[in-house]
Parts: sequence; structure tokens; C-alpha cells
Amino acid sequence: MDNDVYGHVNNVVYYSFFDTAVNGYLIEATGTDIRTFSAIGIVAETSCRFFKELSFPETVQAGLALEKLGNSSVIYRIGLFREAEEIAAAVGRFVHVYVDRETRAVVPAPDSIREAVKRL
Repeated sequence: MDNDVYGHVNNVVYYSFFDTAVNGYLIEATGTDIRTFSAIGIVAETSCRFFKELSFPETVQAGLALEKLGNSSVIYRIGLFREAEEIAAAVGRFVHVYVDRETRAVVPAPDSIREAVKRL
């Protein structure tokens, strides 16, 4: 995921950063492999506002906040920062909707996920 033809990280990679930030946090905060839950988070919506370019080999740091916790959904706000910068290069919105692993029917978010995101 190096720089694209324009010399910066391609915009689609920012969405990968968002996914990694959210799921990495959930794994760490719950102390569990979230892939084993009977309910899994499906990304129902995502968006990004770009303010500055990021480019390889810069170190990118992500800040994660809870925008809204619903019964079966979680909305995250994510900031991507160049190393040692306080102003975000990009800000994203990331919506997880929890569904049954097998049936894909919408279900309540697992309790351990709910507790983890309340700490954000």
C-alpha cells in the first residue's frame, strides 16, 4: 500500500486504516478474537474527509472516538494523523451493524463490544 501514481497514499487505503483502527481496538479492548463471536460487525457505511496528503513511509496514527452506540450498531469517528501532528490529515465515519454470523440477520451488538466502545 505504497504511494500511488500521484505520490501519496491512495484514498481507498484510508478506509483500510479505518477498518484496522476499529477492529484492532475491539480485539485489544475485549481481549478476544472478535472473529469468533456469533454476532459480527458489518460495515454498513463509511466516509472520509481529506485535509492533508499522507505518503509512504510516514507513520500514521489513528484516533478513535464513539459517535453513537445503538442497539445493533456502533458509529465511530476516526482521525488519521501524521506522526507528531495534532491536526488530522483525514477524518472518517465508520458504521458497524451487528448481524448473526450465520443468518446475517441484524442482532444486538455483543455485550463485550458495547462495554469496549463505551470506554472511547
